[in-house]
Amino acid sequence: MKNRIALADIKPGSMWSEDVHVDETNLLVPANVAVRQKDLDILKRWGVVHVMTEGDLVSAKPASTAPSASDTISRTQFAGSRDLYRRYIDLVDRLDKVFDQVKKGESVDPKSIDQITQAVLTLVREEYQVALTAILGSAVQEDSLARSGINIAILAVVMGQTLKLPPYRLSYLATGALLHDAGMLRIPDDIAKKRGKLTEEEGQKVRAHPLLSYRVITKELLYPDDVGLIGLQHHERWDGEGYPRKNSANDIDVLARIVSVADAFEAMVSKKSYRHSMIGYAAMKTLLLDNARRFDPDILKAFIKSMGIFPLGSIVLLNSAAIARVIETHPEAPLRPKLRIIVDEFGHHSEGESGEIIDLLTEKTVFIARALDSSELAAT
Repeated sequence: MKNRIALADIKPGSMWSEDVHVDETNLLVPANVAVRQKDLDILKRWGVVHVMTEGDLVSAKPASTAPSASDTISRTQFAGSRDLYRRYIDLVDRLDKVFDQVKKGESVDPKSIDQITQAVLTLVREEYQVALTAILGSAVQEDSLARSGINIAILAVVMGQTLKLPPYRLSYLATGALLHDAGMLRIPDDIAKKRGKLTEEEGQKVRAHPLLSYRVITKELLYPDDVGLIGLQHHERWDGEGYPRKNSANDIDVLARIVSVADAFEAMVSKKSYRHSMIGYAAMKTLLLDNARRFDPDILKAFIKSMGIFPLGSIVLLNSAAIARVIETHPEAPLRPKLRIIVDEFGHHSEGESGEIIDLLTEKTVFIARALDSSELAAT
C-alpha cells in the first residue's frame, strides 16, 4: 500500500527504498535516488502537496547528485519519450519568463518566442499523441497563463496539421496561440485573478484584453498581422455574438477560429483556481453541442477528427470492469479507439507500457462504459 508523504516534510537529499510518485502516473524519483531542492521547488510551484511511495525512507545521498524530477521518465502518461516531461515543463517555464517580461513592460527578444514556437512544432510532429495525453492526463496542474499557452498551441497545431495548413501558417498559428492572451498581462491582477463576479466596469476591462493582445503582438513584439489577428479575434463567435468587434463567420481569421476551439477545450479540461477540470469526453460533448453558435463547424469537425470523442489520454472504464487509457483514435469510428489497459478486470495494475493493448475497432465484444476522471484512477 502506498504511503502519502506531505511535500512540506521532504528534505533535499531524502530518498526511499521504492519509487516515489507524484501521482498514479508520474514518477518523481526512482528508488534509492535522492530528491533535489529543484524537484521540490517545481512541485510546490505546480501546486503538489504530497507524493506517494510504497518504500521506506533510507539514508540520504548528497542532493546535488540526484537527477531532476523533470528528467525522470514517467511510467504511463509520458511513456514513449524519455525527455518529454522535461521538454514540456521547460516550454512552460520559458513562456512564463516571456510573459513576466511583457507584464513588466520590458523588452522581449522575439527570437526567444520563435524558439518556443519551433519547439512546440517539433513536439507535435514527433510526439503529438503523447503531448495530447500530457494535456489531458496529468493530476499535476498549474493555473498558469504560460501553461495554458503551451497547451493551446499544441492543440491548435494538431488541428492545423489535420487541416493541412502549410508550414509557414502552422508557425503563425503556434505563435499566435502562445501569445493570444498576452493582453491579460496588462489587466490588473485584482481583476484578472478575481474569483467572484466581475462588476460591469471590470468586465469591460477583461473584454478589452484581445485589443491589448493585438497591440502587444504587433506593436511591441512586431509580429505580422496574421499572428496579431489570433490575439484580436479569438473571442469572436461564429454567430457574431463575441467580442471585441462582433465579427462573424468568415470575417474571423481562420487561425483565430482554430485557437478559439483549442482555447475553449483547454479551459474545460484544465484545473483552475476557481473550479475543477472537466474530463476530456465531457468537454468534447460540450463542444459537439455548439450548433454553429460559437465555433466554425468545419474547424470543430477537424478538432474531433484530430482528438476523437474520447480524446487521446482519456481514462475509460470498459464493460469488462477494466480501466484503460486511450492511446490512438480512429476518425472513422470515434467511439472505438485503441486502448492500453491500466487496471485489468481482476484489479491488477500494469506498470508503464506493459498493459495489454486493445483495439475496439476489432474487439467487437468490448466497449467503453464511461469516461473516468484521473482522480478515480488514483483511488483504485
